[in-house]
Amino acid sequence: MNKKFIDSLFNAFLPIIAVLLALLIGAVILLLIGANPIQAYGALINGAFGNKHALANTIVKATPLLLVGLGIAIAFRSGVINIGGEGQMILGALSATIFGLAFPNGPAIIIVPLALIMGFIGGAFWGGIPGYLKAKFNVNEILSTIMMNAIAVQLMNFLLRGVLIDKNQMGAALIPQTPRLNRAYDLPRLVPTRLHLGAAIAIGLAILVYILLWRTSLGYRIRAVGLNAFASRYAGISIDRTFILSMMLSGAFCGLAGAIQIYGLNHRMVTDGTAVGFTGSAGFNGIVAALFGQLHPIGIIPSSFFFGALLVGAGKLQRVSQVPAALITTLNGLIVIFVVSSEIWRKRRARKRAIEQAVVKKASPDIIENEAR
Repeated sequence: MNKKFIDSLFNAFLPIIAVLLALLIGAVILLLIGANPIQAYGALINGAFGNKHALANTIVKATPLLLVGLGIAIAFRSGVINIGGEGQMILGALSATIFGLAFPNGPAIIIVPLALIMGFIGGAFWGGIPGYLKAKFNVNEILSTIMMNAIAVQLMNFLLRGVLIDKNQMGAALIPQTPRLNRAYDLPRLVPTRLHLGAAIAIGLAILVYILLWRTSLGYRIRAVGLNAFASRYAGISIDRTFILSMMLSGAFCGLAGAIQIYGLNHRMVTDGTAVGFTGSAGFNGIVAALFGQLHPIGIIPSSFFFGALLVGAGKLQRVSQVPAALITTLNGLIVIFVVSSEIWRKRRARKRAIEQAVVKKASPDIIENEAR
């Protein structure tokens, strides 16, 4: 019992150990480029938590990561890999923005929830397409979701340079952006910071996703298909339907992340021709947050906050240590490598212990008989 408790405790701290190892390698990289690791990491922490504005910015940055991470967790739990968070965020944002512009003077208490629902639906539609292709034609979902990202970017560019462009701008060259949404539609904000209601919505949804996956029959079917699709089919679970539904739910949460970015932070859509100009790479960073949270909805909450702090603190690190903020991308990659490797190692240890216990139980009667002789 004591050994089992120690193993459980070790497994719980394994992701933290992985992060510390990644930061240690990051410190070596800083030394190699002539920077002081203690000063650099100190600046990163100060930039993310140094005052109420820094803390608020960290939470704001973590909000889309959490929502995307929840979507990624649902897809991964069903055995499909969703790399299309960027495109699904864009479609969710476009759907919510178009809805808000279509009703410019409606009651906010009705329009804002409906707009967020439209973002949810837009992301679900965009995520459902590769889910359908996977289920009906066995199209690799990694390739299809990446290609859907590119299509979403071009659709955004087309709309924001055409029918959705703000024609009331001054100057000869119009910026590809939509008109600003009615200020009454802005999500409530904690003045004077940028922290908005979207953070609380994301945390509440994380709890609901946990209930969905572990306390409902639908969640059981999703996890069962992810663990063993063949056994699930034998048990009467529709694999195709589960793939499509899980990808729709995954895309829906990514789409909601995009809608909340609009109504909580940007209040209009702007494009620089790439997805990153709007999403800030949240569609990809959300995958990292989901993996670090071990694909558990509750675990993704602190992991999103952690990566949000890394991204926010990167600017201060760059200014103080004169190193590129892209170093944070390197740290993210190192953390992913160590976390995924630690998870593989943990599963191998668990499998090895299970085999050893099975061997002991099988050998026990013989041992007892030999001892009796």
